[in-house]
Amino acid sequence: MSGVHLLGMSPAPTDPRNRRRLVALIAAGIILLILAGVGVYGLLTGPRNSTSPQHDPQPGPVTTAPPKVAPSTPRPPRIPAVPRSADPEIFARGVASALFAWDTASGLWPLDYTSAILAVGDPSGDEQAGLASDVAAYLPTRDAWIELRQYATRQHLTIEAAYVPEAWADAVAQAQPGQLAVGTTAITIEGTRNRAGVWNGQPVTSEHPVAFTVFVVCAPTYPTCHLLRFSQLDNPLR
Repeated sequence: MSGVHLLGMSPAPTDPRNRRRLVALIAAGIILLILAGVGVYGLLTGPRNSTSPQHDPQPGPVTTAPPKVAPSTPRPPRIPAVPRSADPEIFARGVASALFAWDTASGLWPLDYTSAILAVGDPSGDEQAGLASDVAAYLPTRDAWIELRQYATRQHLTIEAAYVPEAWADAVAQAQPGQLAVGTTAITIEGTRNRAGVWNGQPVTSEHPVAFTVFVVCAPTYPTCHLLRFSQLDNPLR
């Protein structure tokens, strides 16, 4: 028995067909090993990049939409606020000017102008109802306002004098204790009421002298002045 047989190895095949079969088996085994190696390598390294360059698609033109603009809404007309002041005369002048300044073509109504005056009334509210009645007597009625609107009538006041009337000292002396708040005073206004409008397509104007008294309360009751009442038009304290 030969030494090869003693080592447990079969004798080399001598049949050509067996040799070819063996070669084929060996080749197949090598291919499987190569494929298995490639598979494991792929799992470890991940997919490889393609050797051909990849081009990102060119971005298209960027179109910016114009911002949406909300349609503008015309603001309703507003009446200027009465200027505040701690000085009785300055405050009374501002109140008087606001009382006579109105425009029927503005789209506002007499109550709108009344509200602006009442806004500076006495915060206690004790004179609020009387003050509202006073202001209504100075402004046109609703029916008169509608009539004046046809002629675009507007009005303002030119103040020529503002002073504490002598009769006010007598009124204070005759008042009961506590009847008048500390800092209450009267300012008489003298001036000219100016009106303008359109009549038959032509501008027209008119002037009329006016006088009235404004009753206000200031410091020390309040840090700034507040309106109490008005006298009757053309019936002021002198």
